[in-house]
Amino acid sequence: MLRIPGMPLLPGTLFRDVAKTHHPRPQSLMNFHGLSMLNDRQQPPPADSSGMAVDISCPPVGAASIYPPRSGPRMPPWLAYDKKVLCFRGYFKQTLQEVYHAPYLVRKVKIYYYLEDGTIEIFEPRVDNSGIVQGSLVHRQRVPKAPPCDNEFMSLIDLNVDMTVQIFDRQYHITDCDQFTRHFLNKRGITVPDPVQSPCDPTETMRNREKTQTHSSTPKCHPFAQFLKYDRQILKFQGYWDDRTEFGDVRKLELCYYLADDTIEVKEAHVRNSGRDGPTVFLKRNRLAREFDGLPLPGQTTPQTLLNVLGTNMRNVRYCVDPLNTGNKEILYYSDRDLQIGSVINVYGRAVVITELDPYTQQYYRDRYGIHDFTPLPIPTRSDDCVEINSSDRQLPPFNGWGSYEDSVGNCISVEPKPPKTDFKKFIKFDRYVLRFGAKMLSTIKANCERIFVISFYLSDDTLQIQEIAVRNSGFLGGQFLRRTRLELPGQERFSCKEPQYYMPWNFFIGSTLMLTDFIFHVVSADEYTLMFMEHHPEQYHRANVPLIMDKVRTALQDRMVEFVGNCVPDCTDLEKKEDVFISYESFKGALVAIMGNAISDHEVITLCRHFSAEKAPPNACKRAEVQAAAHLEIKRSLWNAREDLMEHFHHINPMNQPFMPEHKVRSALRGCRLPFTLELIDNIISILNRNECDDLEVCDLMNFIDVSCGKGCNMVPVNLAFELCPKMPFLNLGRLVNFACFLRHLKLPLNLPTAGE
Repeated sequence: MLRIPGMPLLPGTLFRDVAKTHHPRPQSLMNFHGLSMLNDRQQPPPADSSGMAVDISCPPVGAASIYPPRSGPRMPPWLAYDKKVLCFRGYFKQTLQEVYHAPYLVRKVKIYYYLEDGTIEIFEPRVDNSGIVQGSLVHRQRVPKAPPCDNEFMSLIDLNVDMTVQIFDRQYHITDCDQFTRHFLNKRGITVPDPVQSPCDPTETMRNREKTQTHSSTPKCHPFAQFLKYDRQILKFQGYWDDRTEFGDVRKLELCYYLADDTIEVKEAHVRNSGRDGPTVFLKRNRLAREFDGLPLPGQTTPQTLLNVLGTNMRNVRYCVDPLNTGNKEILYYSDRDLQIGSVINVYGRAVVITELDPYTQQYYRDRYGIHDFTPLPIPTRSDDCVEINSSDRQLPPFNGWGSYEDSVGNCISVEPKPPKTDFKKFIKFDRYVLRFGAKMLSTIKANCERIFVISFYLSDDTLQIQEIAVRNSGFLGGQFLRRTRLELPGQERFSCKEPQYYMPWNFFIGSTLMLTDFIFHVVSADEYTLMFMEHHPEQYHRANVPLIMDKVRTALQDRMVEFVGNCVPDCTDLEKKEDVFISYESFKGALVAIMGNAISDHEVITLCRHFSAEKAPPNACKRAEVQAAAHLEIKRSLWNAREDLMEHFHHINPMNQPFMPEHKVRSALRGCRLPFTLELIDNIISILNRNECDDLEVCDLMNFIDVSCGKGCNMVPVNLAFELCPKMPFLNLGRLVNFACFLRHLKLPLNLPTAGE
């Protein structure tokens, strides 16, 4: 029979296939998507090659069933309700005989009803420290109803909220169900009441009441957990014990409280010359009891109490353990809340008073107990206490002249003298820092006045050394005139108790007169390094402090400004309108000395001339091509290829992508990204990069400079990058020509000079 798809099953819509000769028996079962089911649909015939292809294994979607509605075979329950379970929550009461305040125990359970086979399972959730066996109370099975209907099994309609069911002689009261169970029963037409509150469990109420009635407000902590939390955390207290016995005194103590196990250790701080020596442990680390009534007798304290129940003598005696532990006394120990400033601690009969806390202990009490007042208490003193001797206040005997003063002090302080301690930090900071001055000797002998000396002052240990420069046909060989040593300032008492004062670096300046080992020297010059070092540290060297020198000159020239300008510039008309006026060092010095006299030294004049110098250092002698070739040679030699990392670092420190960056940031980036450049080569590269008006370096120029891919191969031979690449010669002509107009602008004094018309 051929059926037109989409037409109803009525006469006239079926046609017989006259060409069909094979009539097999149709199969009533089929396997669809792994499930065995009844084949109630006809298989459509395969379409021809010109039509649509048909999959014979899949039933047609639009084919109607051959059975009328609600009359065909249904899916089996084990398939329709697979993995669908109804869950009810309930409880049952268990009678208790041994608990006085709890006549019953409320045990909460979950009742599972499996829809596929009608079985029931009852499960009790586990409760910690309940003392009863929990878990599955009724294994999954079909449960019979209570008599007289015990020949039937419990079904879905026997379980509902606020209903009491009897399962195996135990009454279960259902109080609630889950959301799936409520929707499932409502769709089947079964009304589900609202949840019912479970009754209170008397045993749980009694247990909570016992917890609130405990003596300690802080929750109990497991010893090992307390050890892991507070290991190596110690509270330190300062205190004293006032021993009022005949030969007692006030003894300073240090109390240590270990939070890991609540133990206390007391140490004693011995005072010098107190007569006490040896171990400082005042109390061994242990838990300290609050009350002390004396040492117990042997056998007086036992962990268990025995009762004599039979017999009066040693024979026929029977003992039993006292379950109530009669006569046992609870021992209370000191805790951290008992230790505060002013608290008196009973250390086995000795009253120890706490006077002070260390910073960590103060922070602990501030966070734990909210205490903010930690004012220390004074320690009482007694008339016969040993007073500590401060070695700095000791009056030493006068120096006898043997050795140095420091050696004599070491002999007086201790029986076993020790070498004087040197300032190691100062040595590390100023090692190889030497200030050199040129000097001449002042003497009544004419030959001595022509001798030339070099005074070298070593900043690492404040020692000085004098070398004489040999002059041909002078009669003096030259060489070492004074070995390196410390020299005392003249005019001090030789044999005195006071520590002598020594020459310091600020005592040396151009124009000073010094007496060194009974010889008088006049400082006439200094090298370029010494002048620059003194100018860079004006707070120590006042002769090189430009603001102080300008204040001194401004005070001296307050009323003699016209005379000073006339001595420096004879033709001083229209001086205020000129931007640059240059004068020589000799003219500037002569004008200042003529007015100020000895109030200004030669070193101060030289400092002003160097500061307002009109001479400029020669331009940099570095060639860009040579420096770039040297940089490319170093990059290729070390196989450096982190150019992208350097660019990423520039983006990190310059998020706004500014084209120019400060010099110190570029220098830090070159050294941080580990480019294979020495410090001298980095200085040469920075000196030839493009700059803006703010003296910042161009980042793009730097990246193109070190890019070895866009440049030609370097034909440069290896050279000494420190000296041969860019020779740096010191500029020694600074200060020979003075910018007098700039000096007057910084002086800020009215000139009151005549104009050209006057």
